[in-house]
Amino acid sequence: MSANRSIRVTAGILITIALVALVGPWISPHDYVTTNFDNPLAPPSLGDMHLFGTDDLGRDLFVRTMLGIRISLLVAIVASFVSLVIGVAYGAIAGFVGGRVDAAMMRFVDTLYALPFIFFVILLMVAFERNFLLIFVAIGAINWLDMARIVRGQTLSLREREFVEAARLTGVSTLRIVFRHIAPNLIGIVIVYVTLTIPQAILVESFLSYLGLGVQEPQTSLGALVEAGVTLMERASWSLLIPATLLALILMCFNFLGDGLRDQFDARNLS
Repeated sequence: MSANRSIRVTAGILITIALVALVGPWISPHDYVTTNFDNPLAPPSLGDMHLFGTDDLGRDLFVRTMLGIRISLLVAIVASFVSLVIGVAYGAIAGFVGGRVDAAMMRFVDTLYALPFIFFVILLMVAFERNFLLIFVAIGAINWLDMARIVRGQTLSLREREFVEAARLTGVSTLRIVFRHIAPNLIGIVIVYVTLTIPQAILVESFLSYLGLGVQEPQTSLGALVEAGVTLMERASWSLLIPATLLALILMCFNFLGDGLRDQFDARNLS
């Protein structure tokens, strides 16, 4: 599959999934929180509009799965945006200034790399109790580290370019050079890396929810649905297969999208 076709197909699939997740719960006669103990673990059926069946509490799995997609994508996109802002600013400043400042900033990044992520999340949960916003903080706290390293490496090469030297000679301040001359030239590689960061954030959120440290009831995410489906796998296999398949499809599409954008970016640089 060519890069252009890969981008179009995967972007189309992701947009379709996002639209269904957004519109589906409005069309469904069920909601994500109402229990029905007379109809637990019902298989998928068109008759009663339980398109994905029900869980062990009789709640509609279609609506809950659509809510799970919403939350997983929201967490991933916001966390990736946070890592984008922090990582680009931090990496560009470190790479452009260089010297001892660069060394000190990157040693700080290395120190954060050494911290055990799960231990950090547990500390946050204990200190601030379980809060939906903590998921953004926890994921953003690790995702920006990779972004900062990549941006720093690109900035080290860009700072020797003629247009940067010209800006220096005209007396432009360091911050202005970083954000007006360096950062715009990083857009290509940053966009590619963000598309690869989003599936990583989805996996982290799913892992946290699987451990019970993520989204809390009655809300849900794809990771929480997979965790619930594992316990019901022998009695209701659809409760695991449906969210797990959608999670795998979303991750695969983002990875293909990132690969396609990277190929386009490389081809443009070669030309």
